Parts: sequence; C-alpha cells; structure tokens
Amino acid sequence: MKLVATSLPGVMIVEPTAFGDERGWFMETFNEPRWLAALAAAGEPAPRRFVQDNHSCSKAGVLRGLHYQLPPHAQGKLVRVVKGAAYDVAVDIRRGSAHFGQWVGVELTAENRRQLWIPEGFAHGFLALEDDTHFLYKTTDVYAKDCERSIRWDDPEIGVRWPLPAGIPAPLVAPKDAAAPPLASADVAG
Repeated sequence: MKLVATSLPGVMIVEPTAFGDERGWFMETFNEPRWLAALAAAGEPAPRRFVQDNHSCSKAGVLRGLHYQLPPHAQGKLVRVVKGAAYDVAVDIRRGSAHFGQWVGVELTAENRRQLWIPEGFAHGFLALEDDTHFLYKTTDVYAKDCERSIRWDDPEIGVRWPLPAGIPAPLVAPKDAAAPPLASADVAG
C-alpha cells in the first residue's frame, strides 16, 4: 500500500497494491498493521479503529454530502468505489486550522482502485459519475443521528468544483443536503 499526501494535511490517497495475472487480480483492501505502519511512515497519527462499514449505490449525478459527525461520535472515513466512479471530496471544518474551509477532490473508480482517508474534523461528500456506482466506507465511529451534521454542498465560500457528468444539468441531492447550512453558520467542533 502506498499513501499519497493531498493538499489538505491528514487527508491521504491510498493506493493498494494489486497482483494480477491471466486469471484476474487480487488486492488487500485493508490490513490494519500495514495501514498503521503506512500512516506512521507518512508522519500521520493512528486513527481510532474502524467500527462500521457502509455501502451505498448511486446513479450518475447523485451528490451525497457534505456530511460529518460531531464529537463524541466524530468519524474518520476510509472510502473507495468498487463499481463505477465518483468524485470524492473532503473539506477541513476544524475551526482554527490553517486550512479551515479548504477542500480537496479525488476521482475514485473501480479501475483505479484508489481509496481516500478522511480523518475526523473533515466533512465528506461525493458525486457519482456513473450509474450504478457502489461506494464503500469504513468509519471510526458508529452512525449517531444526534451528532450528524451537513454543510451545503454548493457553499460558495468553500467553492467545490463538482464535475457533473455529461447531460446532467444539476446534481440530485437529498432534501436534508439541499437545506444544509453554509460552513460559516454550521455547527462544527473546534
């Protein structure tokens, strides 16, 4: 496994090693000792252990986010696409951070097999770029409705440039995401 730093400290692209031959390919999608060793080698702190796995399926143009949970149930997320393609985004929501309000986006596809590590203190969202996009994520805490929060996906102060698939004029968002507040008035920790 190889970790690649992004423009946001702590947010890392994970490139698993795939072994292939005429039969197909094999890769470890998660190995805790290797994960912790790779983070340590990159100078990153060890997160809490993963305690929940989630799987969503979306059609092209569906945008989910920007989501996060407040303490005591803040979540770090290790995300990947196993079918289709998504544009995945992390936003630094740590008040007092030098990168507060900044974002990074990475295309995750079944073909590139990349994953993205989003630590606690970041909001997360993704845009499905293809129909039948299957998105998996491991979280460091369980879902807690009372700690769940959202930030408006199109907040102009953040300025995420979502790459809409051809022929789709606007993303399809859930009503709660459409009604989410901008970062300036969002309930964030720190």
